[in-house]
Amino acid sequence: MAVPEPADTYERLVADFRWEIPERTNIAADVCDRWALTEPDRTALLVLDARNRPEPVSYGRLRADSLRLASALVARGVAPGDRVAVLLSQSAASVVTHFAAYRLGAIALPLAGLFGEEALRHRLADSGARAIVTDAAGLAKLGRLRADLPDLATILSVDGATETAEDFFAVLDGASEAFETRATGPDDPALMIYTSGTTGLAKGALHGHRVLLGHLPGWTLMHGFPPEGTGLMWTPSDWAWAGGLLNVLMPSLRLGMPVVARPSGRFEPEAAFRLMADLRVTHAFLPPTALRMLRGVAEPRKNFDLSALRNIASAGEALGAETFEWAKHALGLTIGEAYGQTECNLVLASCARVGVARAGATGKPVPGHRVAVLRADGTEADTDETGEIAVQAPDPVLFLGYWRQPEATAKKFRDGWWMTGDQARRDADGYIRFVGREDDLITSAAYRIGPAEIEACLCAHPAVALAAAVGVPDALRTEVVKAFVTLRAGFAPSEALAAEILAFARARLSAHEVPRALAFRETLPMTTSGKIIRRQLRDEG
Repeated sequence: MAVPEPADTYERLVADFRWEIPERTNIAADVCDRWALTEPDRTALLVLDARNRPEPVSYGRLRADSLRLASALVARGVAPGDRVAVLLSQSAASVVTHFAAYRLGAIALPLAGLFGEEALRHRLADSGARAIVTDAAGLAKLGRLRADLPDLATILSVDGATETAEDFFAVLDGASEAFETRATGPDDPALMIYTSGTTGLAKGALHGHRVLLGHLPGWTLMHGFPPEGTGLMWTPSDWAWAGGLLNVLMPSLRLGMPVVARPSGRFEPEAAFRLMADLRVTHAFLPPTALRMLRGVAEPRKNFDLSALRNIASAGEALGAETFEWAKHALGLTIGEAYGQTECNLVLASCARVGVARAGATGKPVPGHRVAVLRADGTEADTDETGEIAVQAPDPVLFLGYWRQPEATAKKFRDGWWMTGDQARRDADGYIRFVGREDDLITSAAYRIGPAEIEACLCAHPAVALAAAVGVPDALRTEVVKAFVTLRAGFAPSEALAAEILAFARARLSAHEVPRALAFRETLPMTTSGKIIRRQLRDEG
């Protein structure tokens, strides 16, 4: 089964689940055509304009446009295995480009609009992208990179033709729908997402067409088992991120849940609540950073009609017990938290409906995935012992490998396990609690300290909006904890406030976890997926 049936308990859910991965599967056909061929007028997307006015886009339109785009790309020399970059905000054109790439057997390469020129240069050059669909903002960046991208032969712009780009919509109008979708297998390359680059140069994680089917059990669990063909989904997460694309967009469309597409922009908490209220959003995927910002809005259920909202899911970083409890109190919802990586996504999740929900814990293994916490010697860690999260291979969500880096790929496997590099603890009830990335752990005296619990504690202080904890050099202890925080509206940096926040932490954390120093920041350095770049903060000291 691709989608687990609801069960009374988590244990029954796991026991009853079996993978069914067909010999032939294509993401475009599985997601789009399964609806477009029977209900062509069914709404797939609600695309918002600058004033948040929605325009429905049907599965039938996505199918027709993606067939035309596939024809046009082939006519311009794009072949199976070539990389087709998607440098667009949430939009119908983004989905169409993905589907077109999958149909012709090419590899979709999603890129975030917030990427700077160096990030784009690396990803486009390293992948050898043959074509790109973008907008005016993307064209402006590409114009300064063109000489470094000899493989990039086709550029299409949704904002009209230029000297270097063809008009995307004119190309569609001039192309034929008479295109036969390639009969791809589950291990045929479909999608490449570059790692977030928190610890070094980003690597391309190449996925096969099976990756969509692999995400359906986790999607179902974290979003609370919505009946197929119901609801309305929204996320502020960029669809270029594995979370936005594979935790939200593609599985939602595959299961007939329309998705809101909103142009990129700064996340504003009040505007987010207003959007969910006005559109009657039923399911939302909100990264922990966004949820912490929402905590600054007083009495959201009193000020916004959120009666349609049935489930909130979250992933990307540790949610923290305080944010978990805030959602239960302020929104009346138990957040479905999940864990995964670009290379192996959505393997842990929580879901109150099957009794898997605990403050401060990420969750339990999603049905169909074997996840363990291992010691350095490969043996399983004891209860509450910190070890490395590992996923047993093969697994449908596990990537095919790093793009043209077989040695880097091989280094991440040990005795048949994908080693994530993330540290966690499993409690007596089987819940896995995320501690931090190996590179983010702080070595202080005899202790190995994860930043997640420290940051969650700091964010519980009423003045703190966001927090990051890093290790800085110390002659006696090797490292000590330093905290960086941004403040909520109405608070100003001061020595007195810093002392108050540190005292707050001292009363709640173990002695070795308490920050020895605290610095105020206007913003914290983030990846496009909303993860804090702690390496940059460590470098600053």
